[in-house]
Amino acid sequence: MTKSLQAEDKQRVQTLAEFRYALRQFLHFSEGRAVEAGLLPQQHQLLLHIAGAPDDVETTVSYAAERLGLRHHSVVELSKRCEEAGLIRRTHDSSDRRRVVLLLTAEGQRVLRTLSDDHERELYELLPTLIRTLTQIRSSHKRTTKSAGSTALTKRNQK
Repeated sequence: MTKSLQAEDKQRVQTLAEFRYALRQFLHFSEGRAVEAGLLPQQHQLLLHIAGAPDDVETTVSYAAERLGLRHHSVVELSKRCEEAGLIRRTHDSSDRRRVVLLLTAEGQRVLRTLSDDHERELYELLPTLIRTLTQIRSSHKRTTKSAGSTALTKRNQK
């Protein structure tokens, strides 16, 4: 391995580490703000996915489970706790009683609005680092892809 390739690999790893650090900072911030608002981080995430679903998507327990990366029964319990806290309303689908639709209450909307304002401000602060590292990752990927393509072409030409 040439010295310049080693330096390039080191730069790629440093960039990925910096990006991961920025993401972790944001997640740590997000979890802390949720707790300060009296929520568990997963409760905040549930509210966010209910409110942030596309207009043509029904916010069922199954939808929330997929978005949160949780098992169906875990979201059932999470949604029950949110309902008990007055943050969401759970209703049964009129055509299929097995399906439970999740809707934000006025209180859930209020809490989510406050948290979203805080999150937007934090992301604004992290934006330069995120953009810089993502741009470097994209450039590195283009170079790697281009290099891999030219190596494959050279090998074909040598046959």
